[in-house]
Amino acid sequence: MIKGGIILKKLSIWIAVTVLVAVMVSLVQAAQTDGIAAVVNNEIITLYELNEAFAPIQKKIDANYKGDNKAKLVSDTKEALLNRMIEGSLIEQETKKSGIVIKDEEVAEAINNILANRQITKDELAKLLEKDGMTLEAYTKDMKMQIGRMKLVRREINAKVSVADDEIGAYYSAHRDLFEGKEAVRIWQILLSFPTGAGAQGKADLKAEAEAVVKQLKSGERFEVLASKYAGGSAAAAGGDLGFIERGLILPEVEEVAFQLPLEEISPVIESSVGFHIIKITDKRGAGVKSMESVRHEIREKILEEKAEKRYGGWIQELRKKSHIEIRI
Repeated sequence: MIKGGIILKKLSIWIAVTVLVAVMVSLVQAAQTDGIAAVVNNEIITLYELNEAFAPIQKKIDANYKGDNKAKLVSDTKEALLNRMIEGSLIEQETKKSGIVIKDEEVAEAINNILANRQITKDELAKLLEKDGMTLEAYTKDMKMQIGRMKLVRREINAKVSVADDEIGAYYSAHRDLFEGKEAVRIWQILLSFPTGAGAQGKADLKAEAEAVVKQLKSGERFEVLASKYAGGSAAAAGGDLGFIERGLILPEVEEVAFQLPLEEISPVIESSVGFHIIKITDKRGAGVKSMESVRHEIREKILEEKAEKRYGGWIQELRKKSHIEIRI
């Protein structure tokens, strides 16, 4: 009886120790997944949130980076992500304090605009997000935060930035190379394309046909009529008018002739890799520096962007200084 009691007591102790070990393991695992990565004022960023946000980045690093200092790259990237999350938390807190309200309709409109620009459906967006380890619900929540941040930044930063006329003039003088116009010509073209598998004789016959077209044009036949005859679809409807084309955007054989050809003159037959071309030039835009008036708005927006970015950097640093931030990893 005594021996049985001793065995039972030892068994109870063993069970208690086993349970204690299991609890300790659970606590360690919980600390690893649900621990605190950072404290931002009265809010926290958990390790789980950080790891979840970092997971898609980790996948990309694993797939694309083969260097020796991969561990450092992962560490530095994770640290940068945590700092972005801290800044995001600070901005979100400031947004709430400022009383900025973001309606669901605004978020829906923003997402619909993205869908329209990318020409995809909401289901297709969800599938793309899933590949990056993100749900549509999380994406919508993130979009709402982004809209709030944009409103806050617009009020705190952009509304307090201005650009004077003398700044525009100074920028124009210092960056004249940015406002060089590009030479362009308005090209009308008739193209006789090489048939698939055309041999030497087939190309020779096609060239003879192109030479005959040149003769018709020089004898007074309207360019758009013959262009429509040899073209199809929208090219036929346009009568061969390709519009203004800048250097570097067309076949070099055609470009060489186009930028030397006098206005309204019919070119000789031009051979390229795709066929025989006949062109005429109806207008030219010369290269040169654009006037300051024509680029005033562009310069103003550029200066505003630079000033806003600089002001934002100072603003976010001041926000960090006056906030309670603890990084615990």
